[in-house]
Order: sequence, then C-alpha cells, then structure tokens
Amino acid sequence: MNEIIIAGALGSLCAGMATGLGAIPVLFMRQPSDQQQNLLLGFAAGVMLAASFFSLILPAIEVARQQGASQAGASATVVAAVLLGAFVIAKLNDWVPPLDKLGLGPPGIAAATASVRRIWLFVAAVTLHNFPEGMAVGVSFGGGDFDAGRVTALGIGLQNIPEGLAVAVALSSIGYPRGRAALIAAGSGLVEPVAGLIGVSIVTVAQAFLPWGLGLAAGAMIYVVASDIIPDAHARINGGGKVSTGLMIGLAAMMFLDTTFG
Repeated sequence: MNEIIIAGALGSLCAGMATGLGAIPVLFMRQPSDQQQNLLLGFAAGVMLAASFFSLILPAIEVARQQGASQAGASATVVAAVLLGAFVIAKLNDWVPPLDKLGLGPPGIAAATASVRRIWLFVAAVTLHNFPEGMAVGVSFGGGDFDAGRVTALGIGLQNIPEGLAVAVALSSIGYPRGRAALIAAGSGLVEPVAGLIGVSIVTVAQAFLPWGLGLAAGAMIYVVASDIIPDAHARINGGGKVSTGLMIGLAAMMFLDTTFG
C-alpha cells in the first residue's frame, strides 16, 4: 500500500512539474510588443479552451458514466459543475481584496488595474484545474495498475507543458519579470502532487469527486477566457487579428496533445 501511495505522489509530482517546463521559453523571450502580446494571450486562451473540453469536460462525463450514471445523468452532472465553476470564478473578483494588498502587482503597474486582476483570475482558474488533474493521476495509481498510472501521468504532464507557457505568457504580458512569471507558472502546477496524494490515499472518495472537480475547473477557465482574456486582448489597438490567430494556434496545439496523449 505504501508503494502505491509513493508511486501516486511521484507520478502527480512529475505531471505537475511539467508546468514549470512549459514556462521555460518565457525566460528567453524579449519583451513582446502589443501585437505579440495579443498573439500570446490568444494562444493562452486557445490552450485553455481546448483543455476545458478535451481534458476536463469530456473526461468528466466519461468518469460519471463509469460510476453508473446514465448518459443524460452524467451530462447533467457535468453541466451543473461547469455552471457552478463559472459562477464561483465570476464572484471571485468581488471577494478578493485589492491585489496591492496581496503583493501581487508587477513593478511599475498599478496593482489593482482591471487587466492585472483579470490575468490573476486566469492564473487562479488554471491552478484550480490542476487539482482534479492531479487527483486523476493519484486515482489511476490507487487502483493498483501502475501502467495505467504512468500513462495518465504522462498524458497530463504533456498537456501541462503548454499550460505552463500560457500562464507565464499571460503574466509577462502585464509586466511581470520573466523569471517571476515562470516561477508562478511552475507553482500553479504544484497543486497536482497534493491532489495526487489525496487521490491515491482515498481512491473511492476521490473517484466520486472527479466529475464535479473536472467540471468546476472547466467552467472557471471557460468563463475567464470568454469574459476577460479575449475581450481584454481585443481592446488593445489593432489587436483583433493577432488574438484570433493565437487562439487558433493554441487551440489546435492543445487539442492535438489532449486527443493524442489524453
């Protein structure tokens, strides 16, 4: 039993660390222009939209069906979770104190500006979505099938690489130093080993929670992308085309990873 718990914790840790791996290119990027920022923000939005559906919503419905729900029941459960996740993240902006009180504002930028708050909601949504993914790795190992656990960890780890880049790019676009943006992106993935340890330790409970956890995370990410990231990028001067181009590139890349390794 201890061997299984250790394997689950290590597997989810490796998957989570891939987020930091994805953030590394930001360290070597020059400060992007407004057009390049829009392209990169569009890429981040596309990655998150694809991840929401292919990494979260569809797997959540499948897990609910495996737990005995009908097709309609599984879909209804995940729909409810998605709407709840969107509601929670919509209210989060009202609940959190001004970002300067939390020390989250980048140097040279007013910490409580709308753009900064929007990006931090995006980071919060990505971090939230890593929790059920880490739990899924732990549950896979908890069943005693190490091969299944390794495949799940590998698939989620590969998906986390562009997600780490998306977080680092989003933070860099509002003035964060490249090193700090990369560290925050890496930190967003470190909830996965915590969730993996929970999942492998209490397989039955974690398995029951998975459809809701995956749906909640998907709803949060879709809401932030649709209501904040894309409109904010389009508001920049002459940025619309770049945003759409970046979104399609990110969407296609993440869709390929999710459907190939998911």
